[in-house]
Amino acid sequence: MILSAASQSGGRPAAPGNGAVTLDALFRSAVAARPDALALEDPPDRASFTDGAARSLTWAEADRAVSAIANLLRSLGLPSGAIVALQLPNVVESVLALMGVLRAGLIAAPLPLLWRQAEACAALGRVSARALISCRRVGEADHADVAMHVAAETFAIRFVCAFGNPIPDGIIPLDEVFDAALPAPHPPLDRRENAAAQIAAVTFDMTADGLVPVARSHRELIAAGEAVVAAVELQLGAALLGALLTSSFGGFATTIVPWLLSAGTLRLHQPFEPTVLRGQPWDAAVFPGPLLPRLAEAGLLNDAAGKTVLAVWRAPERMRAAAALDEARVVDVPVFGEIGLLALPRGTHGAPAQLPAPSSAAGGLEVMRNTSGTLCLRGAMVPAHPCPPGGPRGPQFNLGVGADGFVDTRFPCHVDRESGRLVLEGPPAGLVSVGGYRFALRDLQDVIAPIDPDGAVAALPDALAGHRIAGVGRDRGTIYEKLVEQGASPLIAGAFRDKRRASAA
Repeated sequence: MILSAASQSGGRPAAPGNGAVTLDALFRSAVAARPDALALEDPPDRASFTDGAARSLTWAEADRAVSAIANLLRSLGLPSGAIVALQLPNVVESVLALMGVLRAGLIAAPLPLLWRQAEACAALGRVSARALISCRRVGEADHADVAMHVAAETFAIRFVCAFGNPIPDGIIPLDEVFDAALPAPHPPLDRRENAAAQIAAVTFDMTADGLVPVARSHRELIAAGEAVVAAVELQLGAALLGALLTSSFGGFATTIVPWLLSAGTLRLHQPFEPTVLRGQPWDAAVFPGPLLPRLAEAGLLNDAAGKTVLAVWRAPERMRAAAALDEARVVDVPVFGEIGLLALPRGTHGAPAQLPAPSSAAGGLEVMRNTSGTLCLRGAMVPAHPCPPGGPRGPQFNLGVGADGFVDTRFPCHVDRESGRLVLEGPPAGLVSVGGYRFALRDLQDVIAPIDPDGAVAALPDALAGHRIAGVGRDRGTIYEKLVEQGASPLIAGAFRDKRRASAA
């Protein structure tokens, strides 16, 4: 499929078009088209934050590793459609594990990297995850230990797998997928005719009412990636630098799917490591939008002529105030939670583009302002299911899907009188966004109250992260220790950490 696109579109990647293609089929097409081309490359500084030396894999080598992971998962007796959670840093294993889960006929549930025991247990218990893939460490955090505690508290999880060395007893090691004599690539699973309509991944959105698992089909994920590829004008075999974790819909749509559609090279990186990023070859790069000024100041965009930067805005209300950039072609990607995204190329002036007008379509996504004054989306990428069929249901899983198919993002907006376009007024009510992680203020307060009835949290504006969480209480040190014991996210616990004592240590 991809080869035929090169002959028909001047080297541009193919669009699945008929909506009948799965993500694994795209992967296999890339392997068939470019088996010896470089497919995946680790960050050069990988050893500084996780185990193992940096790896580089061709498409054929990646295919063998994906098959090995799929075969291992099948050997565990997991039924088709079972949910497998993944919590991995931005390294090649995260991509291989994701594709291995899909090849095994299972559903991937990528978890945010900073989630700890409390958040992971709450999310995975709701969707009845059957297995968890992690790694031994990320930085100073022992993620293998976190995975074991999550499995112990989540009844449905029966298997924990991990990359790294040494792996604690009770965890299935995965490093052998690179070293063992691997079998020939496994043929595709027999699927129903509507394979592309089956659920491929579940991501987790945060609303003021709580956590919402959002299920997406292969077709919906590919539609989102196609919108990004069209805006970037990505070519066949392009080099894509991915500095965004793929644990969300936005990361999936801007990194994984464009890589598969272009059958190119995906170089994984941390969001901002100037000494590592400088000199890396790329045709398109994916960065958090708020980091663009820092990248320009560091001189990383000086040689970006003819290249494209995707600026991903997890807090899209901040995009309008972004500084203009002349160093590179920029495509802004405002992401509305786990519901949908837009890919908006900047004009010659270098300032961010405006959102579309109400009742218009951009990249296959229709936008509308409802009677409550919030932004609603409809289109091929917008999810139709709040959680996989057969999963638990209830008001906490409400996506706000209207009878007309529009889904409420809960972002307040208005129509600009001069341009007639939509303008976001702020984040959804009751939510705090910290560097792409969203929290419900009510939930934060509910976590603090049992520890210290006089404790409280506040969300303060932050130029880079959107917000930062500040905590007060009678004994901030005790609150911090209790939150760590309970497995709370470092972003929450850190709000009560004694910064002066930590600096002295």
